[in-house]
Amino acid sequence: MKAASEAKHLKIVNFGDFMFEAAKEMGVKDRDQMRKMPVEKQREIQRKAAEKLGKMDDIIVDTHATIKTPRGFLPGLPVWVIQKLDPTTIFLIEASPKEIYNRRNKDATRARDADSEDEIRLHQELNRMAAMSYATLCGATVKVITNADGKVEHAVKEVLAAL
Repeated sequence: MKAASEAKHLKIVNFGDFMFEAAKEMGVKDRDQMRKMPVEKQREIQRKAAEKLGKMDDIIVDTHATIKTPRGFLPGLPVWVIQKLDPTTIFLIEASPKEIYNRRNKDATRARDADSEDEIRLHQELNRMAAMSYATLCGATVKVITNADGKVEHAVKEVLAAL
């Protein structure tokens, strides 16, 4: 995505970074703690992040369509967020459940749940449904892009073509 943003003179911002800044004010020490917070607190930090991001122009927002929490899946872009961001295109960047499973197992920097490939597949299905719902709320298009192992250049080309 960095190459795509540079080619189109857009800035990539990570929604989770903005959420984490708000969450630190509530005593959160690491990003993985955020998704285990009470839903009401997660919604509050989503609102704070959306307020800041909604004031920015020419950005690509890197975020999750849904977040797996102990209480179920939480929309990553609820109506109060999607309306502030008002995107023109929603990119859903995916890999196969097996690739995601393997990537997570290699990532020692995060405290991830030990999801099976079937659980990852369910999460992806929910992400696709959520992306279309978000698009419906703001009139955006949805572009699904595969980010297969070793093929990131191809995914970047697809993003550039859609921008």
